[in-house]
Amino acid sequence: MENESKNLSAEESLKIIHEMIDVAKFGLHDNSFYFLLWGWVVFLANIGHYYLMVFTQYPAPQAVWLIALPASLISVIYGYRNRKSSSVKTYTGSIIDYTWLAFLICLIIIIVFSSRFSYNINPVIMLVTGMATFITGIGIRFKPLIIGGILFWACSIISLILPFEYQYIMGAISVIVGYLIPGYMLRNRSKQLKTRHQNA
Repeated sequence: MENESKNLSAEESLKIIHEMIDVAKFGLHDNSFYFLLWGWVVFLANIGHYYLMVFTQYPAPQAVWLIALPASLISVIYGYRNRKSSSVKTYTGSIIDYTWLAFLICLIIIIVFSSRFSYNINPVIMLVTGMATFITGIGIRFKPLIIGGILFWACSIISLILPFEYQYIMGAISVIVGYLIPGYMLRNRSKQLKTRHQNA
């Protein structure tokens, strides 16, 4: 009887752990919104920058990155509403939040001092983006994001080898494999998880 009680406790503990992981995944399903939003914004900005720089005489191709401003506003509003409606806060969620805060700080520093890099900042941004994506994938045990982070690093290395203008092509490719594909997969996974919770 005592052994059955111990086994039951072990099974319950394991179930609780799995449920906590599911809660973390489900709680972070809204992050698919950020991956998809920024995936499309960065993809379009990279393609736009490359096109303006290579195929036109436009003097300021970097102006295309101004599309990040409305996207930033959308992210802030969405994040604020999401926090107000969220009732569950996990340790994993906190770690991931701080990871992306650290990423944002790095990104601002890189952009502010971009002249020090001779404006060749895309490979550096891909490096730190890969780090944050990789850690997020590890945190929620979502393999497509882990692979996405690794592919960001690979694209960064390739960008450093190729001629300068091709870094924008690699930037576009990196967000497809690192943000968009995992983002859509994460959204589908969260829908399945939500259905499972509703039917439980």
